[in-house]
Amino acid sequence: MVISFGKNKKEFGKKIPITDLILFCIHSIILDSEQCSFERLVKECFTLFPETLKFTRYPIWPDSRKLDRPLRALRKDKLIIGDPKTIFMLTKEGEKRAEEIEKVLRQGKLL
Repeated sequence: MVISFGKNKKEFGKKIPITDLILFCIHSIILDSEQCSFERLVKECFTLFPETLKFTRYPIWPDSRKLDRPLRALRKDKLIIGDPKTIFMLTKEGEKRAEEIEKVLRQGKLL
């Protein structure tokens, strides 16, 4: 899935909770027929939403620690399964939520 952002890219990631951004990124990776490993997820999140995932001191690098708690919350809420040592997958409820997030992104003309 190719995403093009308008002028709002820097502000956009701050408006949507990181858990929603992660769900969207997992969904995006799976739609591209790829397995969602932790490394692939970090790349996708940082590519699409760099302002949300960057290191404060080194903004050209992703801070993967910012994904840790949100991923645990998503597992606890039964929206995803998997862990950083394996792959992540969406549950049926997680897929439904990811599709809702995708609609929000499209309405914001960010897709």
